[in-house]
Amino acid sequence: MELLELMKTCRSIRKYQGRQISREDMEKIIEAGTYAPNAGGGQRRFIVDIRNAELAEKIGRLNVARFDRSKLSGSFVSADQPSIIDDPTMKSGFYGAPAVCVVFAMKNFLYSIPGAFCCAENMVLMAAELGISSCIVARGEETFDNEIGAALLREWNISENYIARCFVTLGYCDGPYPEAKPRKSHRAKIIE
Repeated sequence: MELLELMKTCRSIRKYQGRQISREDMEKIIEAGTYAPNAGGGQRRFIVDIRNAELAEKIGRLNVARFDRSKLSGSFVSADQPSIIDDPTMKSGFYGAPAVCVVFAMKNFLYSIPGAFCCAENMVLMAAELGISSCIVARGEETFDNEIGAALLREWNISENYIARCFVTLGYCDGPYPEAKPRKSHRAKIIE
């Protein structure tokens, strides 16, 4: 599929089947993340793939635990694919995804956050190419900023110089795949 068409059909999915994606597909998705733009070619990101549903659920609950609803600019995301913004009773920020990738980046690096999200976007596009559904989830910092989270980072041998910036949930869409929302007009300008 042509890249622009792929971008037009890719959606954030928050309802997943329990079926796990293959390790081969996961390796391709991670590889795509490693080729994302990175400031000065420094490759200052690290990806951890979680394929254990119980562990993903535990971390997904940590992701929601300190969610600050007061910082929302809107209160509706989707009727088809509701988020924790739409439904405050949701207990996991990973929506039951069978696989979740944590994108870490260097703590005190100026381009740490944009680099991590570029990595996540590449992963999402590769997943879409493979027919795998995904969603980028923020709040990486808050997720591991507690005793349980810190213990997981130690167990995984994550350097103290790195911080979780975001997550990519991966799996297969449960239910109908959502249509695109209409594009808002006047969101771009070309100046010559």
